[in-house]
Amino acid sequence: MLYGIGNLGVAPIRLEPSDASEMVTQLLYGDIFKIIDQRKHWYKIRLDFDKYEGWLDKKQGFLISEENYAQLGQQNLLFNNDLIEFVSDTNNLITAIPLGSVLNGLELLQHKFDGHMISKLQPKSNLINTALIYLNAPYLWGGKTPMGIDCSGFTQMVYKINGYQILRDASQQATQGEALSFIEESEAGDLAFFDNDEGKITHVGIIMNDNYVIHAHGKVRIDRIDHTGIFNTDLKIYTHKLRVIKKLI
Repeated sequence: MLYGIGNLGVAPIRLEPSDASEMVTQLLYGDIFKIIDQRKHWYKIRLDFDKYEGWLDKKQGFLISEENYAQLGQQNLLFNNDLIEFVSDTNNLITAIPLGSVLNGLELLQHKFDGHMISKLQPKSNLINTALIYLNAPYLWGGKTPMGIDCSGFTQMVYKINGYQILRDASQQATQGEALSFIEESEAGDLAFFDNDEGKITHVGIIMNDNYVIHAHGKVRIDRIDHTGIFNTDLKIYTHKLRVIKKLI
């Protein structure tokens, strides 16, 4: 089996091996992966962090040994904690890397980084501080960066940067943690899930204090939340129907 690491700031992972195919998630700098299948110009990869699968252009990843993959997979993750930072190579050429990029592979990639790192498990209270860095990031299906992010990519990245491992999609995240009966039982950092008319969970946000929620809808924004759902403070309407609140940590 082949293994790899993200050596670019961000690369799309697609549903099918085609540039025209839907982007389902992204490979950020430093993310490691297994290659489980391949076509002429594409690798089908499984991300180490959340086991998410999709197709990556072969030109947008860097192959590593099984030993390197195992070593990196056992380390406590180090993250870039700034909106955008840079790594430089041996020729002093720079690559921009987004918030939440993994820095454990710097030596392997022969890169240098002089920015602000965050590592180890952070207190739950820090989740909202991280979430606010993404404020106004545009919504992007499959996105995981401040330049474009979807609702579950947002919640996953906020938790990931603070040392917590949660799944990729909203419906998957809703299977984790302890369900709460009332909003009043929740605290800042808990996750709120919302369903559509068919009862399928399609949206997720992060509970804040005083009945506010931060979530990716058009952009990462802050709205009111109550037992009905999310009340959009700009449109003055409910945009999402509350299904359940989960305490993951």
